[in-house]
Amino acid sequence: MRVVMSWLEELVDVSGVSVSELADRWTLAGLEVSSIERIGDWWDRERLVVGNVVRVEPHPNADRLVLALVDYGGSEPHKVVTGAPNLLPMREQGDLDGPMRVVFALEGVELFDGYKDGWVKMRLKGRKVRGIMSDAMVCSAKEIGLYDDHTGILVLDDAAPVGAPLVDVLGDSVVDIEITPNFARAMNMVGIARETAAILARPFEAPEPQVPTVEGDAAEWVEIEIADPDLCPRYMARVIRDVTVQPSPFRVALRLRLAGMRPINSIVDATNYAMLEWGEPLHAFDYDRLVERAGGGKPRIIVRRAEQGERMTTLDDVERELDSDMLLICDTAGPVAIAGVMGGADSEVSDETRNVLLEAAAFDFINVARTSRKLRLPSESAARFGRGVHPALAEAGSASGAKYLAELSDGEVLEGVADDYPRPPQPVTVELPSGEVERVLGVPIETETAVEILRRLEFDVDLAKDGTVRATVPPHRLDVSLPADLLEEIARVYGYDRLPSTLLADELPPQRDNPRLTVEETVRDSLVRAGLQEVISYRLVDPDREAMLQPAAPDEAAQSDVEAEVPSAASTISSDYVALANPISKERSVLRRSILTGLLEAAAANLRFRDRVAIFELGPVFAPRAEGLPDEHAQLGLLLLGPVRRRGWREGAPRPMDFFDAKGAVETLLEYLKLQGEWSRGRHPSMHPGRTAVVIVDEQVVGHVGELHPIVRAAWELGDDPVAVADLDLDVLIELAAGTSASFRPYSPYPPVHQDLAVVVADNVTAADVAAVMRRVAGPLLVDVALFDVFRGGPVREGFKSLAWSLTFQAPDKTLRSKHVEKMRQRIVKALGKELGAELR
Repeated sequence: MRVVMSWLEELVDVSGVSVSELADRWTLAGLEVSSIERIGDWWDRERLVVGNVVRVEPHPNADRLVLALVDYGGSEPHKVVTGAPNLLPMREQGDLDGPMRVVFALEGVELFDGYKDGWVKMRLKGRKVRGIMSDAMVCSAKEIGLYDDHTGILVLDDAAPVGAPLVDVLGDSVVDIEITPNFARAMNMVGIARETAAILARPFEAPEPQVPTVEGDAAEWVEIEIADPDLCPRYMARVIRDVTVQPSPFRVALRLRLAGMRPINSIVDATNYAMLEWGEPLHAFDYDRLVERAGGGKPRIIVRRAEQGERMTTLDDVERELDSDMLLICDTAGPVAIAGVMGGADSEVSDETRNVLLEAAAFDFINVARTSRKLRLPSESAARFGRGVHPALAEAGSASGAKYLAELSDGEVLEGVADDYPRPPQPVTVELPSGEVERVLGVPIETETAVEILRRLEFDVDLAKDGTVRATVPPHRLDVSLPADLLEEIARVYGYDRLPSTLLADELPPQRDNPRLTVEETVRDSLVRAGLQEVISYRLVDPDREAMLQPAAPDEAAQSDVEAEVPSAASTISSDYVALANPISKERSVLRRSILTGLLEAAAANLRFRDRVAIFELGPVFAPRAEGLPDEHAQLGLLLLGPVRRRGWREGAPRPMDFFDAKGAVETLLEYLKLQGEWSRGRHPSMHPGRTAVVIVDEQVVGHVGELHPIVRAAWELGDDPVAVADLDLDVLIELAAGTSASFRPYSPYPPVHQDLAVVVADNVTAADVAAVMRRVAGPLLVDVALFDVFRGGPVREGFKSLAWSLTFQAPDKTLRSKHVEKMRQRIVKALGKELGAELR
């Protein structure tokens, strides 16, 4: 909500309070201010003033220029050369019949250059234009920074005082307030004024629109039928005759622009101006077009649900298909508006409009919000109706709209109003027991003070003898129904900053460990130190996007038999989702079943700006249950894509990251968690069948590490380089790591013994199998095992491979002698031969 301060000052006294101070008070009271825009704070008071064009004559040397004589309050009028399109038609007119107030700038003033793109400032200098000296100018809106329009000079209201500094006439401030759903009442100037008066303890009385009426009754011009009162508790209609559609006065158009709305014509501007003033969205129908649609008789307005598949064209010239949950405003020929969202093109106001039917109504806020989202049709009307508008507000909004229609379009408002009000809401009264304010807020606020605050907020308050406060909620409030709501009102107006900070009155509770949080933080620390960055993605996804995680035709022949023994616990993609009943959009309609979805979306988005992505995420995935809440399971996902490091001047392009980089990151993670992992060939529905490993710790499946399947990689448009990913069960990791404890192992002061060992094994024997046997046989004296070479081919026979290892032996209490090391080496070779069929090479 953009609050125009000059407009607010007409409604409530804010004298003595600066805009910055008022913004702070608003924020403390729940109206969060996001920005303050100061209009004209840089304008030169001496060189930028209000002028009046008294004469326009042709330029003697140019057909597209005129000479304008401008009275600016000086000793004599000043002549300027201009090519303003709205002055060119007057070049033969000579002296003007009436006032034409303009913005007049003298030499030396700083302005924006109207002929350059963007906002570029320049300083006005006198120069000859086609032989005539011009050292001043009449300005467009862009040149003074008001808004981006350079199609002609800015013509002010006739009442603007000639010679007055422009900053005194147009200077203003606009405060942008982020309106939360519970402050829907403040999406209008009267609502902001009401809140301001309560906060500042200033008097306030809501204005009563004075509507100039003529004899007549709208009920004789139109019938109203509400077929669905559950969605429309009230519908009012006024008739305004003999209107003239014309541009709105400068003051109205400027305020609409400052409030963030584009001026259109006097009819539409009147409805928008009244909506901004009162918060009641209005809609103007061309009455005569309704008559034509009715076959020449009195039109009948019918408020009903749409028929499934019914279609209509809205004001934005888009034909929309409707469903039976949407509410329509119709006549006997069909729909003319989508209730609370947007009007229809068939009854749109045009330059030929002469009679107007003005709608003011109340609609179910959930229905309006749902309809706006389904149609992807946001509007100022839907923004207000979608947060809740009380039916009582229709009266003030309708009167205000009719008043401005009469003023701006010279129309005649019929005295009688057609009003169908089948479901008036009952008044809401809330009781606040004595002492409840101090008990909840912890501050001894006097009952009289609390009552006075509520009355400032226009609650009708009675104080019982026992101190109980009975407050009747005013019609403009839909958010108050409980004692806690009254306490909130008292606290925010009293001032959250005045509530004292207090210490606990009791001793601190004993410290208790949180193993889950500790493990999660250790996971984050280890992966960040490994060079990855944490991301947090949406838990709501598009099921079609998540389906792209599984190739259309998986290669069953390449799947490993090992995986059949250790199936994935939470990674399988399924079409069975936990779906939202009322999703914001299809892209956020179901709860994710894979942690990889958000990582791939983040990678695809970041590849537009960088060539390397290394990210991880901790978060839940969800699976539906037959009854009750869905099954929520914590997962850990990693994704590595792009070069392993930045390119340097000493070497060529670095290799792309692959399976082994992801495996290294997971190994680092397990080391931080004091866990020992085992690796085997595995299968994962999103990963390459031949480049996937399953991670097992203490005979429990932790997850999978591998390269993304090429089909999946292509579906997500992630380029040609490998995409290394990991999909790990975070719940299992936490369970395993929570039982471990860090212990210090002293460094041995004795020298290590290094030996190399090469053995020939069958192709189906993994390096992990060989390393496990060597560690078990050698025991704690074998402190490090590293594979440094894998060789196939002659002289190694077909179906076998050579694995070369670097072994490090070290004792904690003595120097190992060669004969001891040789005995361990022989035991290792013998065990490898017996258990794995290995031969010494």
